[in-house]
Amino acid sequence: MSGRHESGDRGSPYAPHTAEETAAMLDAVGADDVSELFDIPDEVAFDGEFGIEERTEREAERHVRGLLSRNDDLTEFLGRGHYDHYVPSLVDHLSLRSEFLTSYTQYQPEITQGFLQALFEYQSMLVELTGLGIVNASMYDHATALAEAALLAARVRSTDGDRVLVPDYLLASRRDVLENYTDGAGLTVETFATDDGNVDTDALAEAIDDDAVMVYAENPTTRGTVEENLTEIGDLADDHDALFCLGSDPVALSILQEPAAVGADVVVGDAATLGLPTAYGMGLGLFACRGDFVRQVPGRLVGASEDAADNRTYTLTLQTREQHIRKERATSNICTNQAWVALRTAIHAAYLGPDGLVDLANDCVRLADDLADRLDDVTGLQAPVHDRHHFREFVAHTDQPAKAVTEDLEAEEFAVHAVGEHEVQVCITDSNQHAADQLVAAFEEVA
Repeated sequence: MSGRHESGDRGSPYAPHTAEETAAMLDAVGADDVSELFDIPDEVAFDGEFGIEERTEREAERHVRGLLSRNDDLTEFLGRGHYDHYVPSLVDHLSLRSEFLTSYTQYQPEITQGFLQALFEYQSMLVELTGLGIVNASMYDHATALAEAALLAARVRSTDGDRVLVPDYLLASRRDVLENYTDGAGLTVETFATDDGNVDTDALAEAIDDDAVMVYAENPTTRGTVEENLTEIGDLADDHDALFCLGSDPVALSILQEPAAVGADVVVGDAATLGLPTAYGMGLGLFACRGDFVRQVPGRLVGASEDAADNRTYTLTLQTREQHIRKERATSNICTNQAWVALRTAIHAAYLGPDGLVDLANDCVRLADDLADRLDDVTGLQAPVHDRHHFREFVAHTDQPAKAVTEDLEAEEFAVHAVGEHEVQVCITDSNQHAADQLVAAFEEVA
């Protein structure tokens, strides 16, 4: 029987309730219309018709191909939170196997041992890279992991406080999510200054007090610099009983200071730097924390055990969401997690192995240094702006307006970010290093 025949007075085969059932529920809660149940701002509310023309599969495919053909075919040197590393075909071949190809949570251990083992391996790899005792599997992306860290900080703090301190280089997209999550918890997000791409510890010392629940910093930073003051940041947070949350990613963590060694209580980031090409949206939220926070961790943990025959087994052990425990004690309402992306990250990391991961990270340092040196020789450019070590990306000063430079580079089929009136940001990895000579030549034409 087709869905159309099953829809009846529901109006759609995908709606679970009839019109009469919906009316009864609205009457019970004292509402006249479903729209009264939602608080949608007028600027984003839509009450018209979408005007989507019905198409056959073949027509829809032709239409989408036409839309995609309108995209500019640019060689990207973008970065700033989205990093493209070559993903070996092995990752596709294994992750696309039918037994893995689901994003649904692996609730039933009797039929999901393989997937659960892969998630356990993912967690174990991140435990080794962060030095922290707990890694979940997983959050949506870097921004949501950061927001959940702030909520965890508010829960575990022994004294009252409502301030979350973040550096001024924090990406607006991450800050927006952080503020959205923390608003309901009564927290405020405040900014402290940075100096030459790194945290200004004097400014942080002046900003922090006993009302701070969390201090956040990144390594590498959004501007590509390697943070040199991690121990001092951790000490300042500890002096005021605030949590120290560090943002990073698995590739960078393989060669930078171990977060646990510099006093980090929580590590967040996007682990999809391994296993996924640049997606500009879909990610894998990394969330690691100290072992004594285990019952405050959002999302799910995969644990290892033994069955009745003493075989090693895996299962979801802690799920502190409202579906499994009382709503008042739930730590998060995260639903569909990124398990399949975590699977791909685990496969990619295992493929590289410890030495391969370190080699990839060292390439991120070498490539950025080499490209900055070459661009610094171009008339009209000074690179890098920050006199620091860099990882993957750097900011360069342009004598010409940055926006004009990036637009001219687009005409030469290259994409870089304009991050200030006279600043552009350039990111290079193993995926675009083949085009470095052409990018330098393009800068020589437009700078």
